[in-house]
Amino acid sequence: MISGSSDWFDRGFITYSNLAKQQMLGVSGQTLAAHGAVSEPTVREMAAGALNTSGAQVAVAVSGVAGPTGGTPAKPVGTVCFAWDTIDGTPRSETRHLEGDREAVRRQAVIVALQGILEILDGDDSAQR
Repeated sequence: MISGSSDWFDRGFITYSNLAKQQMLGVSGQTLAAHGAVSEPTVREMAAGALNTSGAQVAVAVSGVAGPTGGTPAKPVGTVCFAWDTIDGTPRSETRHLEGDREAVRRQAVIVALQGILEILDGDDSAQR
């Protein structure tokens, strides 16, 4: 990280397992059972949980299938769900189908996640879908 990052970045959560999502972010077991880890309902709960757990002002959550394995017909490799939430805003989420190998999917996911944060910080009303 860049010097001074602790002035604006407090913490992050890496929750690959469903149990970690439940324990660290408060994701409901019912949500995971009904929709799976790679779903908009799950990432919305992850973002809300990150806000509640950290005291942050903005949170982003990402869950997806980067590959090369793990895809299904309903959620093929490249399916990535995103959610953004703020302490005083309306949460939003979206699902993207990203192309390429594992590295390409991961890089694109980072870009989408950060673009969403920038839209929120810039006060872009069109971002509040």
